[in-house]
Amino acid sequence: MAPETAVILAAGLGTRMGGRPKGLIRVAGREILYRTMALLKEHGVRKFVIVTNSKYAPLYREFIERHSFPAELIINPEPEKGNGHSLHLARGKVSGKFVLVMSDHVYSRDFIERAVRGEGLIADRKPRWVDTGEATKVQVKDGRVWKIGKGLDEWDAVDTGFFILDEGIFEVTEALERERDGDYSLSEAMERAGIPATFIDGLGWTDVDTPGDLKRARKMLVRTAVKGTGDGFISRHLNRRISTRISELLVENVTPNQMTVVTFLLGIVSGLTLLINLPLAGILYQLSSILDGVDGELARAQLRTSRLGGYVDSILDRYVDGSFLALLAYTTLREPLWYLIALLALLGSVMVSYSTERFKGAFCRDAYKEVSLLRKLPGKRDERVFLTMLFLLYPAEISVKALFLTLAVLTNVRVALTMYFIARKVSHPKTI
Repeated sequence: MAPETAVILAAGLGTRMGGRPKGLIRVAGREILYRTMALLKEHGVRKFVIVTNSKYAPLYREFIERHSFPAELIINPEPEKGNGHSLHLARGKVSGKFVLVMSDHVYSRDFIERAVRGEGLIADRKPRWVDTGEATKVQVKDGRVWKIGKGLDEWDAVDTGFFILDEGIFEVTEALERERDGDYSLSEAMERAGIPATFIDGLGWTDVDTPGDLKRARKMLVRTAVKGTGDGFISRHLNRRISTRISELLVENVTPNQMTVVTFLLGIVSGLTLLINLPLAGILYQLSSILDGVDGELARAQLRTSRLGGYVDSILDRYVDGSFLALLAYTTLREPLWYLIALLALLGSVMVSYSTERFKGAFCRDAYKEVSLLRKLPGKRDERVFLTMLFLLYPAEISVKALFLTLAVLTNVRVALTMYFIARKVSHPKTI
């Protein structure tokens, strides 16, 4: 069971960030603290205790009121002391298990989903997004923290700044308060307590201590925002390599809805360009397919995902594909037989997505997660768009006919196989 309370340490003066409270710095369009609190709230946290200093208290209070978080502020009158003292000030405000996090750490959704189920220090043996030379390292012995600090030459993992603790930690901080006159680090407290270590390796997290760290955090949030299932071969190996870099440039200033509109308009323009130049139309169509991934990446990185956004985006994609293929048939085909083949290609293109979305509507489950074989079937939108561009680079009637015939066969065979695999899954759940 996930803890229901979280303590957030935010008493630092942020001297390396120009004197700004690091928890309120925006990364990918959201305050760092908003990200942590919103994701923890999704996973059962109902109360937040924020330890800050008197200088930043008004800013954090305004932030809490603006976002309606169930939070209580505790003022640390001596922020120059070690952050272990800040933790000690939260005693009496928590009971049972609780989450402890730092206000300047940025976490991905996947990281927090797993971390809240851990115990003790959440440690990373394969950190991808931090400078290990500057990071706090951990030595683990018999599953517990043995040594912790930045200067360790030999270490087993890196401290992620995320802890699952209980009230017993305050017995340790109470002793350190007496011994050190309140000036001791969180690392000292955790080492003395010998808390357990839970390894969560390679997921998205980083800390923000300098302006340069902001760029790394932004990159991490976008790269970890790529959806896990549903992408076709072209998206995985080409489109995402480009779209994520575009998203990194736009994530601070462009909303997902704005990007959806831009992508839709570009798709319509690509269809109209068929009346002028087929190769250029194919290239613009492929470009719109690349940009089609950006709105989703922005939404996930900015924590702005919504069912309505995904619904609208899916419908607009169908309009783009339908208008493109209809205009292509209108500008190039003459014989009735080929109009029929073009119609089959158009219907099949629409039904590829409908066949999986209808499964979700009927069974409230993701078809790609339920039937993993669907991920390997060719014919998804990114693959069809890329194939269309390739055929149109050679603008002859025979290449257009070959395209329509290929799409007609590819899409309708895929739909038939999708229906078959789903029927087997529903009738015999353990067979696929």
